[in-house]
Amino acid sequence: MKKIEERLLDFMKESPKTTFSLDDLEAEMALQDADDFKAMVKSLVAMEDRGDVIRTKKNRYALPKELDFVKGTFRAHEKGFGFVLPEEQDMDDIFIPPTQVNNAMNGDVVFANITKIKGDNLAEGTIHKIVERKTSQIVGTYMEDLIGEPIVIPDDKRTFGEVEIDLDNGLKPVDGHKVIVELTDYPKNHSRARGIVKMIIGHRNDPGVDILSIIHKHGIPIAFPDDVMEQANAVPAEIAESEIGERRDLRDEVIITIDGADAKDLDDAVTVVKLPNGSYKLGVHIADVSSYVTEGSALDREAFERGTSVYLVDRVIPMIPHRLSNGICSLNPHVDRFTMSCEMEIDETGTVVSHEIFESVIKTTERMTYSDVNDILVHEDAALREKYAAIVPMLEEMHALSRILHKKRDARGAIDFDFKEARIVVDDDGHPTGVVTRERSAGERLIEEFMLAANESVAEHFYWMQVPFIYRIHENPREEKLQRFFEFITNFGLIVKGTANDVHPRALQQVLDEVKGKPEEMVVSTIMLRSMQQAKYDTANMGHFGLSTEYYTHFTSPIRRYPDLIVHRLIREYLIHGNIDDATLAKWGERLPEIAEHTSKMERRAVEAERETDELKKTEYMVQHVGEIFKGIISSVTNFGLFIELPNTIEGLVHVSTMKGDYFQFHQNQLAMIGERTGQVYRIGDEVEVEVTKVDVDHREIDFALRSLGKESPGFKRNKKTVEVSKSFKKNKGRPGGGDKKRNDGPSRKKEKDEGEWYAKPKKKKKKPFYQGVAKGTKSKKPRR
Repeated sequence: MKKIEERLLDFMKESPKTTFSLDDLEAEMALQDADDFKAMVKSLVAMEDRGDVIRTKKNRYALPKELDFVKGTFRAHEKGFGFVLPEEQDMDDIFIPPTQVNNAMNGDVVFANITKIKGDNLAEGTIHKIVERKTSQIVGTYMEDLIGEPIVIPDDKRTFGEVEIDLDNGLKPVDGHKVIVELTDYPKNHSRARGIVKMIIGHRNDPGVDILSIIHKHGIPIAFPDDVMEQANAVPAEIAESEIGERRDLRDEVIITIDGADAKDLDDAVTVVKLPNGSYKLGVHIADVSSYVTEGSALDREAFERGTSVYLVDRVIPMIPHRLSNGICSLNPHVDRFTMSCEMEIDETGTVVSHEIFESVIKTTERMTYSDVNDILVHEDAALREKYAAIVPMLEEMHALSRILHKKRDARGAIDFDFKEARIVVDDDGHPTGVVTRERSAGERLIEEFMLAANESVAEHFYWMQVPFIYRIHENPREEKLQRFFEFITNFGLIVKGTANDVHPRALQQVLDEVKGKPEEMVVSTIMLRSMQQAKYDTANMGHFGLSTEYYTHFTSPIRRYPDLIVHRLIREYLIHGNIDDATLAKWGERLPEIAEHTSKMERRAVEAERETDELKKTEYMVQHVGEIFKGIISSVTNFGLFIELPNTIEGLVHVSTMKGDYFQFHQNQLAMIGERTGQVYRIGDEVEVEVTKVDVDHREIDFALRSLGKESPGFKRNKKTVEVSKSFKKNKGRPGGGDKKRNDGPSRKKEKDEGEWYAKPKKKKKKPFYQGVAKGTKSKKPRR
């Protein structure tokens, strides 16, 4: 069957024709009898189902690209529109208006037909066909509609419409239950989707059900299967001396872990020694999880499926069972542990002059926390320096080395996004009691620099071995996104050295340096980050743009990331056992692409769940602050209002309808709201005072109202009676610094998927009346037609 499909595709690609009848294809295949014809028809049906070919209304077959059809994944937006992300990587996303979604659901594989090209090469289209449904179940709240029909309101607002529930089958929930619905029928025309209740998570008001709903919504497994737990429980709790074998024994060395105070899965330990030649010897010792999670085992299969641990507000969903992640694999103090080590000699300029990768056994001297290390190194806390007197000299050497490494990385142009991270404090019932920000200080930075050095050294080592390997890559930004960023930062008087299709990361870091400490720092950093591509795993070494390095992998967190576990497995295969024969290379060459693709998807799933949980708890926290006033920064401006970010990273919206005292218009190029009469301007990066007016936990929405005035826009002149626009402001169309005839201050259809921006309808042209007034030289009031 596959051979028939390949022959059909080859013929259609090479033929000058665009579409083909069954007779055309039958003649080409030189079919002998009815059975051959049936086999060909079955192949065509299978190819159509997969989206390899399209069947037209006249029952002719064609390759999708010949009919201007684009195959891709549909990403829906809660406002009703969406984007198709083409399979071809060099193609831009296609905007799908709400009326052209044609019952596609978020995540579906679809064919889109491009109908028009708008400004900035933004393609707009319609969903022609749903090739593959990717949503089989949804999580939501059970209730009855206005006429008493049982329905479920999906938690994911990107799932358009309610789902009708068949109570004759499945479970029977009560009003307010959070449930998992298995879809039995997908929406068609104007009908709802239908399904049965597969699982009742709990009542929406029960403690913990909110986060459980998010976990189930993203399909993240919680409990481990029985066979996985059996294997985990069979692993010894301690290392026997007889198991050490030929591992390098480092148990007499001073090796420490540095982690957060609440961390339980300690997977990296470090040591630093100053050498007589002025260089440093840095040892990075990583938990050897691959010794316990062996290839092909139940533990390994489950770890692969999960891809990563998921860290939510009040819980961790581990990649491997806690017995391993918090036990024998965790580098707990004063106990023997197996590790995979990378020792590096680093000179005084930060260059790794040599390195060695090997199996080892260690016994960590101390379990240090970031806060204690920061107090010792930054605040020179006398009591802590006395308590840890034995390791303080080494901590100071570590601090010195980390600064050298950071200077080296900075010199080569690595981009350092120094964002505030929020930690949400919850009580025993999961209710948020506080939102505090975490700053990166000396302890966090030195661990970060040491892990980066080890990851780069391991990646480079195996790149030059020319063996199949898994890399962590970050491709260059797309030209059109970077160009929009360049245009945006001109509003702050910033210019980037280089062009959008040829820019060095150093030029972008210089932008961050220029805005450091200024009100616009957060906004410029955020927009720059959104201009970047997502980092991912790949078998091709394409370098890491953000880190400005040619070689990078993930080696340092095998307890919580499956790619790191695979890297350890490859180290043992290639380096420790010396297996680099053709059969071994072929095996990993075949397996690694699937591992890279799957783990990249699981990473994105985890990030989305973590972000959604944070948003939920932040919104819930703000319920108790309705009516209170806060200072914040304008983090985003749209044609429907201003997003304000508070110092604790909580964000809310000032809707344009609540902005009093003037009629405010959105100016796209400046990302600003400007009052028509007063010239008051609200721009990204401005500090404002807001009152919390409303909090909607279900929709994760916080509403603010302005309690302070914006600045006056340049170009406005005041007199005693009126406020008028100066000639220069008119000439520049409301933009200080120069006119642009192509500029459009109205809302645009530019997409910002990463922000979740809504789709803004274009400004309607003001219709002229059907009459133009009295004709010159007449007294008639008859309208002109």
